[in-house]
Amino acid sequence: MSIPNNAPNNIPFLDLVTPHVELERELTEVFHQALHTAGFIGGPLVQEFEEAFATFCDTGHSIAVANGTDALRFAIMACGIQTGDVVITVPHTFIATTEAISQAGATPEFVDIDENTYNMSIDMLKRHLEEQCTRNGSGKLISHRNGRPVTAVVPVHLYGQMADMDPILELAEQYGLKVIEDACQAHGAEYFSKRENRWMKAGSMGQGAAFSFYPGKNLGACGEAGAVTTNDANVSAKIKMLRDHGQVKKYYHDVEGYNGRLDAIQAGLLGIKLRHLSEWNAQRRKHAEEYNRLLSDVDGVICPSEPTWSRAVYHLYVVRTTERDGMIRHLNDAHIGTGIHYPVPLHLQKAYLSFEYQQGDFPVTERVAAEIVSLPMFPQLTSDQQARVAAEVSSFTAELDEPQTLNV
Repeated sequence: MSIPNNAPNNIPFLDLVTPHVELERELTEVFHQALHTAGFIGGPLVQEFEEAFATFCDTGHSIAVANGTDALRFAIMACGIQTGDVVITVPHTFIATTEAISQAGATPEFVDIDENTYNMSIDMLKRHLEEQCTRNGSGKLISHRNGRPVTAVVPVHLYGQMADMDPILELAEQYGLKVIEDACQAHGAEYFSKRENRWMKAGSMGQGAAFSFYPGKNLGACGEAGAVTTNDANVSAKIKMLRDHGQVKKYYHDVEGYNGRLDAIQAGLLGIKLRHLSEWNAQRRKHAEEYNRLLSDVDGVICPSEPTWSRAVYHLYVVRTTERDGMIRHLNDAHIGTGIHYPVPLHLQKAYLSFEYQQGDFPVTERVAAEIVSLPMFPQLTSDQQARVAAEVSSFTAELDEPQTLNV
């Protein structure tokens, strides 16, 4: 629930004012540069951001696009996924994940999540590939649900923590699938790959990866923005065509593309903010550690789990409680903002009734979706604010344990 941040006793779920005020002079200079050069589309601001973001993600290429949904859609198309193909993902994510799959002409199929990380379950992915798919006479993997070829997996790095990528990549290699990362919430997150024997950044492990720079993200624009990262020069070249009406040069169209370019002003603003992202992510990690400490002894509250192979960046700090609605009301009464990410799993959304999934098909996702609460999380969150949030959470759970007296 949204709480305004303009009163001293309020703790907002997210503070987007403070960082912009702190960087106001640098950010304003971007507007001056654009106004004095009329450089609004493409040009140096976009190119400089693309190069800086590729370096940040440890990838060979970064292609700036209009938003995160375009980023994932273009990545799927550029990686060779065809109309009618099946792409496997999870039902516990924002609908943009499946919108991008559908709008690329493919069909999403779901596997359940891991109850500890809320990301794609390796066991469920393996079981799905073994039991819900079959190779045809030509060796193509075919879905039992619809008889269509299965060609890709889209793991979602949810809440700022990467999915368990090594086994996903191993299964993909075994079954001949492309892996496209949905890294829209994971700017700067890291994963220790035993295959590579090193820490690897979100966006550097699949054939391509999508990032969103929606204002509330760890790296947020002042409007809509996105990017694709890849180490494949061919994928990069295809996305550059797709985002710009299929042009290889002005008025020469090799394919029919889209208007998916990033505005130069947004690229310039992102370039300024990118210089601060590592510090902001470190502050988020510090806040997560403090929340974990403060909430460790609170009964009935499950804190986020971070495996040893993960360095999460805590786009969101999500706890679980079976008394979610009551906790949200209690925190709202205490002028503390909260969120729910996401209350209705995708397989139960009205938009996907045609997929014919049923309640109970993905029990972990459904259980988690009924219990999750996102607590305030942003770099400028203070220790006093965190202590107050934790105190109110503890107060609420303590009230649940108190014996009820009957009025006679």
